[in-house]
Amino acid sequence: MPTIKDVAREAGVSIATVSYVLNNKEAFVSAETRRQVLETIERIGYTPNVTARNLKASQTRLIGYAWHEVPHNQVNSVLDRFTYYLAQAAEAAGYHVLTFTHAQHDPLPAYQELINTQRVDAFVLSGTNADDPRIRFLMDENFPFVCFGRSNPEWNFYWVDTDGEQGVYEAVNYLIGLGHRQIAVAAWPEQSITGNFRLAGYFRALREAGIDISPDYVVRGEHSEQAGREALASWCRLPRREQPTAVVAMSDLVAIGVMNEAETRGLVVGESLSVIGFDDAPMSQYLRPALTTIQQPIVEIGQALIEMLQAVLKKEQPEIPNLLIPTRFIRRASCGFIVR
Repeated sequence: MPTIKDVAREAGVSIATVSYVLNNKEAFVSAETRRQVLETIERIGYTPNVTARNLKASQTRLIGYAWHEVPHNQVNSVLDRFTYYLAQAAEAAGYHVLTFTHAQHDPLPAYQELINTQRVDAFVLSGTNADDPRIRFLMDENFPFVCFGRSNPEWNFYWVDTDGEQGVYEAVNYLIGLGHRQIAVAAWPEQSITGNFRLAGYFRALREAGIDISPDYVVRGEHSEQAGREALASWCRLPRREQPTAVVAMSDLVAIGVMNEAETRGLVVGESLSVIGFDDAPMSQYLRPALTTIQQPIVEIGQALIEMLQAVLKKEQPEIPNLLIPTRFIRRASCGFIVR
């Protein structure tokens, strides 16, 4: 296998010159010399030892990402897709994603070990919440990281997020435009900062339309199909004329639970009950009826996070330290004009 010495000999230059070319130190070599070295590398089939170069530069070119935990018999298609597109964006920038797991109740030891063993250059976090211990820990350690999601507003860190509030606001206004006034929401638990942003869009749309907000129409539950079923069941216990004609769910999975329960109770989704989800999970378009939903810009989020992280690793201020990316409203057959 050819070595760097072979490249230097064949190109008629010093080993140092070959090293300058390999490490993109253009100020130390002329354009002609650089061209000559690169042609020699290709001709003799030299492959640089990337591991050794990374060690010399005190870089691993690895980004740590904790694999999200999904309860048994549930899915999280958003974070599944996010992990893929994050890895794709990282590889385009010359990095790889190192996935790992940690104890759900105590994530910090896994992060501490990866820092202590110098196995990663930085982290990407997702599934963030208020008082997130991972964010506080990495801030205190002064270790590079960026987040898909927000946390405490007084904490100064870099994040990219979906504008969920605006997305739900547009969805509720769409339902109002169809004539609905009794609009319920299948919300997430109060500790979910993402869920609370989305819920704020629901409240804002109703207030601006002059529609009273009924506490009975706000039901909180986990990210599960069962939570959607239980939410609709609770609304069906209200007097007939007080039952909602439309539902906005915090995720497509919860919306599927609402639709399944509706079928059990003889309600026709898209006619007697309108349903909107959030995420535009791949299966949502294949439901019957196809689910109207709010699409998250997962590809753009992954790219933006890697661009932000590149600036952080260069010890530069990202051009936009906190970035909200708009959602896209996807109209399908699960919504219709109000029918009484």
